[in-house]
Amino acid sequence: MSEKKELHPRNLHNVDYDLELLSTATPALEQHIIEKFGKKTIDFTNPEAVKLLNMALLKQYYGVDNWNIPSDFLCAPVPGRADYIHHIADLLALNNEGEIPEGEMVSGLDIGVGANLIYPLLGNAIYGWSFVATDIDKRAIRNCVTIIEKNPHLQEVISLQLQPNPRFIFKDIIAEDDRFTFTICNPPFHASAEIAAKTAARKNENLIVSNKNKAAELNFGGQNAELYCEGGELGFITQMIYESAKYKKQVFWFTSLVSKQENVHKLSKILTKVAAVEVKVVEMAQGNKKSRFIAWTFQTSDQQRNWKF
Repeated sequence: MSEKKELHPRNLHNVDYDLELLSTATPALEQHIIEKFGKKTIDFTNPEAVKLLNMALLKQYYGVDNWNIPSDFLCAPVPGRADYIHHIADLLALNNEGEIPEGEMVSGLDIGVGANLIYPLLGNAIYGWSFVATDIDKRAIRNCVTIIEKNPHLQEVISLQLQPNPRFIFKDIIAEDDRFTFTICNPPFHASAEIAAKTAARKNENLIVSNKNKAAELNFGGQNAELYCEGGELGFITQMIYESAKYKKQVFWFTSLVSKQENVHKLSKILTKVAAVEVKVVEMAQGNKKSRFIAWTFQTSDQQRNWKF
């Protein structure tokens, strides 16, 4: 089995998918297995195939049964999302004498969980962490409720919260007596619906070409809140930073994915303005795709020592 490049060393998906094993976990996946360049794979231009692959991965490796999402929501790829979780674990270990803290006392706040519930599912399965997962979309929250209902072991460790006001991120979510070990977020990337649609069309064209002009289905679905917001990624994370300063004593590490490398410097300057005590940029990769997340804390060294995981 060939190595995938640069995934986190603890990521279970550092080697090619065992599609025979995954088809045992999710039999419907078998009909989507194809032969390409002498290897078995699936047609990644087919949204149903991609969803079934996720379904199989979550069942086989993370103990999640009957996972599913509506066809018009984003299907987050498991390997890349698991990488974010593993790197957060490494971040927490820095303040825990080099040991990754595990168990329900480690609490994550997922901002914009979507319908897939992916970060809480992975974080709990891998490290036993507990989560509060939030979204502004009622349909997304309802689907997350369904996933949890089908996996009773998650009912005490993942709670869901609807953000009633789309203008806010932490306000109306973090209560006065809440304490979170970290926040996690995959922010909306685009600044408008038009830009999102053009990008999706261009990606789909590239998929068709790479698939030797075979007609491909659009594999870049998603609800409005998942794809775009005013100001795009930079605007969203900027607001997150300013709001985070109001909850500096209640969260150890704030984090967010940053898709555009050029935004890192701008965000770092804003973090200086709000007097973040420490800022880290963690680089990640999956094959040729590069990504990163930015993390910041307002906890001084003395406060960090007193924080209980």
